[in-house]
Amino acid sequence: MRNLLRPLVLLVVPLLALSACGADTKDAPAAGQSQGSAEAGAFPVTIKNKWGDAVIKEAPKRVVAVGLVEQDALLALGVVPVGTTEWFGDKPGALFPWAKAKLGSGALPTVLSDKDGIQFEKVAALAPDLIIGLYSGITADDYKKLTAIAPTVAQPADGGADYSVTWQTVTKTVGQAVGKPKAADELVAGVEKQFEAARAAHPEFKGKTALMASPYEGYFVYGPQDPREKVLTDLGFVLPPEVGKVIGDKFGANISAEKISLLDQQVVVWFPPKDGTAKLKADPLLKNLKVRTEARDIFIEENYDDDLYGATSFVSVLSLPIVLDKLVPKLAAAVDGNPATNA
Repeated sequence: MRNLLRPLVLLVVPLLALSACGADTKDAPAAGQSQGSAEAGAFPVTIKNKWGDAVIKEAPKRVVAVGLVEQDALLALGVVPVGTTEWFGDKPGALFPWAKAKLGSGALPTVLSDKDGIQFEKVAALAPDLIIGLYSGITADDYKKLTAIAPTVAQPADGGADYSVTWQTVTKTVGQAVGKPKAADELVAGVEKQFEAARAAHPEFKGKTALMASPYEGYFVYGPQDPREKVLTDLGFVLPPEVGKVIGDKFGANISAEKISLLDQQVVVWFPPKDGTAKLKADPLLKNLKVRTEARDIFIEENYDDDLYGATSFVSVLSLPIVLDKLVPKLAAAVDGNPATNA
């Protein structure tokens, strides 16, 4: 699961891009504390999730993220978690540059691993008063164990696939949980305006077919529920219906060699492993597809120090301004009809 999510895939963010995300860049408080008081009337709050209701009676002081991306929303709202969960990159505190910039003088969170499942004892040792796992695969049994430690906000109750929650829902739900729903709404609105501006600047994106894919165990394609593919559709692109049928209700699926033509779309964004771009371009099943011969494919190679690589997978309120800044020009070059303009 972790390898599929990471995309073999997957910006050090320019100061301008950070300021564009809608949250200010003031120093964040010490771990477990919140910058600014909760909004009036924010508590108590009940948040429904896949496995039950999280009842939060007052502003939490010690938040642990067992999901993979929630630290970004927390920090954007001025809340430093005491614990985060490592996904990829091995960054201190499990914070990529765009989130680290929000830490200020706050202490780095303790990093947990989910390689072999949730580390319940380590979570309990952090003495949280709130646990958040929206972008996660929490099971009913996991939820029972976590709620014995502290109120837990698990995956949304909308029935979507695990790891398919949108960045908007993550941000707004975290905002509810920490008592800052209005601030969260403002953050979301700020990034959505950037998407609106990108669509207005590139009307040529509208209606063109586009995929995000990885050479994982063959050819792995991210589906309509996956946050990465949603970035493309939010820019005006469409996921080909025939690909959606293959993926079904999962966040992605492998495409067999017999169905390689499904990858011949107007744009394909590839996430090759480190030093794997040349091999992927020479793949005998891919090299004769029009998307390859006409240079309408984009390659974002695995590199934990490359902002675009990391930000494209995190798909958070803090990383998306970087994605828009770096990926949109590549998409424009891919769809301009000129193979000479490599993306």
